[in-house]
Amino acid sequence: MPQRIRKKAGLPPGSVVFTGKRKVEHIDIHYLEYNEGEILEQHLDNRNIRSCHVPRPDRVQWYDMRGLHDTELIEAIGSTFEVHPLVLEDIANTQQRPKFEEYDGGIFLVLQALRFDEAEVKVITEQVSLYFGEGFLLSFQEDAEDLFEKIRDRLHAGRGRIRLRGADYLAYAMLDLVIDHYFLVLDQVEVLIEELEADIIGPLAENTKGKIHHLKQEMLVLRRAIAPLREAISRFARAGNEFVTEETVLFIRDLHDHAIQVTDLTDNYRDMLNSLQDLYISEISLRMNNVMQVLTIITTIFVPLTFLAGIYGMNFDNMPELHWKPAYFVLLGVMFVVALALVRYFRYKKWV
Repeated sequence: MPQRIRKKAGLPPGSVVFTGKRKVEHIDIHYLEYNEGEILEQHLDNRNIRSCHVPRPDRVQWYDMRGLHDTELIEAIGSTFEVHPLVLEDIANTQQRPKFEEYDGGIFLVLQALRFDEAEVKVITEQVSLYFGEGFLLSFQEDAEDLFEKIRDRLHAGRGRIRLRGADYLAYAMLDLVIDHYFLVLDQVEVLIEELEADIIGPLAENTKGKIHHLKQEMLVLRRAIAPLREAISRFARAGNEFVTEETVLFIRDLHDHAIQVTDLTDNYRDMLNSLQDLYISEISLRMNNVMQVLTIITTIFVPLTFLAGIYGMNFDNMPELHWKPAYFVLLGVMFVVALALVRYFRYKKWV
């Protein structure tokens, strides 16, 4: 039984149990609040989250938590913002599939952020959870590295609509950034597929088969992360919720189109890898057939020559050609003519 299942076995629903790998030593909470004219960013004391939170109706408040192993802190945040216990359970469960859920106090989204390690040829996943309501957004990341640095830059620069909109648009911007990274990962996968195709068509490397199989396994990781997100964003776009404005819904619908495109690309690349595997097998078979063809032709040429050599290799005293002086050279000539005739016949048949 996997460790994450053992940890949750027998516990009641809503129990906050961390099921992933600890990726940070110290949990950071990055706080950012903004409106059209002002922006403030600071680090908060993890243990005093209740006292740090002061609702501001005229601003959007973004609490970004990096590191999920401190379940007491997650419960404290949940208590401060009146987050449903089932949401807190899903936040701590890093094996959660992407999904969208609506609650009385806000909207909850889970997704998998992806990046591609070119050195290891491996898809790295990180669970990201978003919970937002009226004027606030909570984000939870596994790693210390900030996935949303570009969004912070946009907020500080005051570019685009983000400073003019609410927490729902901020959640959309985060989803959009994560899906943009999906395209980058798929671009890197496409390059690897093209390289594998070139390897198959050219001189075959010994580990080509292993590379194809490994990349197919990584495509399964991509598929598990991307496919459920399509349905989650579709539900997000159809949500008739007080926390999502009509203006933001238009952008979410466009985001749904991007999710469909990413899903289709994932399926296409998976099919391409299956085709590459078939091409690899066909190429191996073709090269084996070519080798067998050459060996067969050589064997066919030497069969009549061996026959002639076998006849005149027998030790009979009454062989007519045995004491004929030019017999040796005549036999060599006959063998040469037979071999040449067979080669010309094979060429005529286009076997060589």
